Amino acid sequence: MKKAKLFLGILALLAMIYSCNKVTEKTPTQPAENAAQTSEKVQKVIDELGLVYVEEGAQDIITYDEVNAAQQAWCDALVKIGKIKEEGGDYRKFAQQVLSDAYNYDYGKVFFKPTLAYGDQTFRNDKKGALAYFVGGDPDYPNDKGFALKPWVKARYDNTGNDNQGIQIYGSVAITMGNVWVTDKDGNEIMVDKTWVFRKGKDGKLRIIVHKSSLPYNPEAK
Repeated sequence: MKKAKLFLGILALLAMIYSCNKVTEKTPTQPAENAAQTSEKVQKVIDELGLVYVEEGAQDIITYDEVNAAQQAWCDALVKIGKIKEEGGDYRKFAQQVLSDAYNYDYGKVFFKPTLAYGDQTFRNDKKGALAYFVGGDPDYPNDKGFALKPWVKARYDNTGNDNQGIQIYGSVAITMGNVWVTDKDGNEIMVDKTWVFRKGKDGKLRIIVHKSSLPYNPEAK
């Protein structure tokens, strides 16, 4: 009995020693230092841009310049698809690359509601549906003629309000609301209402995760 009590006592003592060692063990300081540096960098951008609604613990921040550049890149790509088609190039291949670069299809979900879509094909939640909308030629989407193949010779965007008021930044996510104007080769210009949501990936690139587009409401239309 005494030996058993002694053995249990030794086990208890060893457990206490192990516990103390775990508590006093020094942890690497590098991750903490990196986190602090990241936090300071993020906070600096928040202060410079006057952001209010940034998510708590954000590790990266989208800037207004990045958002505007992404919107302009989308407009430029739309025009280029049609131009390549007119020149006899592989416009479909280029459009596929645009969807990989500008949209989040290769990394996760994308909610895409294009302007001229309706019925059970109003929403395009995969790359196949998005490609069909822009360049047509997909028997699964027989109503798609290829929006980008007009061709459009000019495209521009404008966010609502002044001084980036039409952009909301929440850290690695940004939301825009405004209009896009597209002009065909005869000089006809069409305006659509546009809402985009961008997400900044680990590679630092902005990609669209929500694309909502529609023609402006006309109360006189029947």
